[in-house]
Amino acid sequence: MRFGKFSFGSIRIDGVTRDYDVVIDGGKIRKRRKKPSKQVRDEFGHTPLSIEEDIPWKCRRLVVGTGAFGRLPVMKEVTREAERRNIELLVLPTPQAIEALEQSAEETNAILHVTC
Repeated sequence: MRFGKFSFGSIRIDGVTRDYDVVIDGGKIRKRRKKPSKQVRDEFGHTPLSIEEDIPWKCRRLVVGTGAFGRLPVMKEVTREAERRNIELLVLPTPQAIEALEQSAEETNAILHVTC
C-alpha cells in the first residue's frame, strides 16, 4: 500500500484520493461508517471512534489516525477492547499514523480520520 499526499480533508492511497475517513482492513480500503458512533457525538463535540463501529480487529496492530490536528476522540471502550484482544493500539494524529503504516504495515489495520 502506497500513501501519497495527505491534507486536511483528503488522503491519497495507491493513487486514489479519498475525501472521507478510511478503514484499512487486511489491505482493503473502505469508507469509515460513523453512524453507529453518532449517538454519543454530543458527549464529545465530535463523532468519536466507538466500539459500535465496524473496527477491523483481525490484526496484531491497529493504527488510529485522529486527524490532521489529532482531535478525533477514541472512546475508552475501544482501548479496552484492543487490550482484551491483545492488539497493539496506536492512536496518533493522521500524519504520524501514516508514517507508522509506511514503516511497518505487516499484520496492521487502520482507521484514518482525514479532517480535524
